[in-house]
Amino acid sequence: MLDTIKLKYLQGRKYIKDIKNAPMKEQFRGFPIIKSGDIDCSCCPTGAISKNPNSIDMGKCTFCGNCKCDAVQFSNFYKLASINRDALIIKENMTPEEFEKIAIQSRREIKKIFSKSLKLRQVSAGGCNGCEMELNACSNANFDMGRFGIDFVASPRHADGIVITGAITKNMAYALEDCYKSVPNPKIVILAGSCAISGGIFQNSKEINREFINKYPIDLYIPGCPIHPLTFINAILNFIK
Repeated sequence: MLDTIKLKYLQGRKYIKDIKNAPMKEQFRGFPIIKSGDIDCSCCPTGAISKNPNSIDMGKCTFCGNCKCDAVQFSNFYKLASINRDALIIKENMTPEEFEKIAIQSRREIKKIFSKSLKLRQVSAGGCNGCEMELNACSNANFDMGRFGIDFVASPRHADGIVITGAITKNMAYALEDCYKSVPNPKIVILAGSCAISGGIFQNSKEINREFINKYPIDLYIPGCPIHPLTFINAILNFIK
């Protein structure tokens, strides 16, 4: 016991104490700040940029930075999730604070059922393993998502919902729906990353099948390419309050 206490003292606190206000590196590309002016739509690989008025769809954006100009600048604000797909379209002069107010609204039934414990089954439906690696990092000693009662589980039978990554390929379409049906009710569905939300750079591919998105209700959209652990954890915490 003494050796354990000594070891803990020497190692110190490894986890981020205040996960909701954790600082982010300046070079991180997060919430886009859109201003009036000329903007080049042709540079975007996913068609996330629109004109008249200028806007960026975070559900399509890969945050590659090719569109950086006088009209577009990326802040390091990482709380990007929303319960409404349309809210991910960021228009001129919208601030991160304004977005945060409308992005995730409190739902009494969600708080009542899931606020104490949330178990999720992650489904990689044709992902590149970028978002999947970041989701794995959510449970490491640094971010320690488990301290909030949020964990990934091996079986959909033990889950409260699913987290989908990847563009949803034809080969994964049946397996994804089978996993969804195996989760007991009530359940939630979370799309994590631009590929899951919109298809990302694969949105026009003939090898994807996104019928699942139109067939079943989506509860939470979490943008990123890949998503950052702080983005994911804060999204879940705000969602379940």
